[in-house]
Amino acid sequence: MILASQEMIKEWTEKGAWGTKTLIDYFKENVDKYPDEVCIVDPFNKEELMGFKPERLTYREFDRAVDATAEGFLKMGIQKDDVIVVQIPNCWELAMLYLAITRAGALISPMPMQWRASEFEYIARLTEAKAFITVEEFHGFKHREMGERLQSKLPDLKHLITLPEIIKMSKGDVTGKLDSIPLDANDIFTLCWTSGTEAQPKGCPLSHNNWVIQAKIQIEATGMNHQDNFLTAGPLVNMASVGTVFIQWLLLGNKLVLHHPFNPLLLVEQLKQEKITYTLLVPAVVNMLLKHPKADEFDLSSLRMITIGSAPPSLWSVQELKKRWGIDFANIWGQNEGTAVVSGPFDVPDVEKRIYYFPQWGKPGAKWHSPTTQFIRTKIVDPATGEKLTEVGSVGQLMYRGPNVIPCYFKNPDATEKSFDKDGFFNTGDLFEIKENGCIGFFDRAKDIIIRGGFNISAQEIENMLLGYPDVADVAAVAMPDERLGEKVCVYVVPKEGRKITLDDLTTFMKEKGIATYKLPERLEIIDAIPRNPVGKILKKELREDIKKKLESEKGL
Repeated sequence: MILASQEMIKEWTEKGAWGTKTLIDYFKENVDKYPDEVCIVDPFNKEELMGFKPERLTYREFDRAVDATAEGFLKMGIQKDDVIVVQIPNCWELAMLYLAITRAGALISPMPMQWRASEFEYIARLTEAKAFITVEEFHGFKHREMGERLQSKLPDLKHLITLPEIIKMSKGDVTGKLDSIPLDANDIFTLCWTSGTEAQPKGCPLSHNNWVIQAKIQIEATGMNHQDNFLTAGPLVNMASVGTVFIQWLLLGNKLVLHHPFNPLLLVEQLKQEKITYTLLVPAVVNMLLKHPKADEFDLSSLRMITIGSAPPSLWSVQELKKRWGIDFANIWGQNEGTAVVSGPFDVPDVEKRIYYFPQWGKPGAKWHSPTTQFIRTKIVDPATGEKLTEVGSVGQLMYRGPNVIPCYFKNPDATEKSFDKDGFFNTGDLFEIKENGCIGFFDRAKDIIIRGGFNISAQEIENMLLGYPDVADVAAVAMPDERLGEKVCVYVVPKEGRKITLDDLTTFMKEKGIATYKLPERLEIIDAIPRNPVGKILKKELREDIKKKLESEKGL
């Protein structure tokens, strides 16, 4: 399935960004180079989670499973460009399905484990999915039964396949018939989905060429190589893990260790036993590890770097990583649409700046460590006028153009038209500030900005500062309505076990840090857990609605 226009293919091919090698080609090359090296390692607790013993596969074994499973799909009648929805936890079979489905000429559409009938029916109907691959049950929810209930509503959904059947398929015959199936580097490799916290999820189709560019940028920015041992702690279903670990693994041919769901003690054990050198973590997980009661006992000596994504890390957390274990970090901002910027030690050596500073790729006259970024163009524009901003300190929306970006939203021309300008720049919807030395800094998501009396306040700034307070385990800052000022800052806080926190405690701490008075929170809500979506992003909409209802109740409305 090729969705890029001929003009787009011509442009990026002539510029040298896009080539003819597919991700299958890269993988097969590594099978030839490293047939007996460890390719992939299951979560240690796989049996507890899924009922199957954890396995370690070599490249030769994994390759055979890929081809056998792909031939199994052909026997079922799966054809070129058919969409297969996959909903299984992190395990070697999930990683294998990305390649097996592609080898069969079809297209994988991975879905978070937390999604239920509403989301599944929507994307299965939109994609006219021919098959659904899932588990019998996970964390008490019966996924196979959900699929069976919906099959009658979905005339295109011919096959419902469970994990045991996939395992059986992976041991089938390999006859060589797959070599006759045409694959193009511009074919869509994945159809991932936006988180859908505000509306229906949008399909983000990315081709082999899109992903190769994305992976090369990350490899160059962080110094990844074949000697690295990778671990992915997040679900292997979207940009967070697919785009920062999985595709790089396909290109480099190293070891990939899977973790799911998040368990701090188990994660530390995997990091130690498998001698992990590189991983991606979200700030909440980094904070959880650092604030764990047994943190002083953790052996993370093999780790050289953690890329931190989904939100900017706090200064406290990156300083602690370096002080405790000598771990460096890269800061990444990205979206399922393929837009991404990476701030690594090569481009931003100053740790304090690396938290918020990103290289502005494509800025005239600026040169960066990653040669692949030469193909990227970015600009900051005024959200109201669309005028390009250039002055240091200006805040506007980030517009992004590059060979790593989706060509369109899947079967959603209205959303596509709204998201791209006439020059092909994608409107990320996120606010960035123009910094000195050719850099830009993430300011906040447009909808998360708190505007108090005309002053823009970054919720991320508040959250990152309060994460440094010793008794705070987790925190989220949101806008609460105010008749006089428009909005004020409200913070939802999860205290560390056995600790009590007051609003005065927090504001005193922040004043000592020298923060502007107008940024101080004016209401504190104690909460057991910060609500997050399947990839760890805070569900700010839920919190904004919660505080609005509480304020209305207090007023007797």
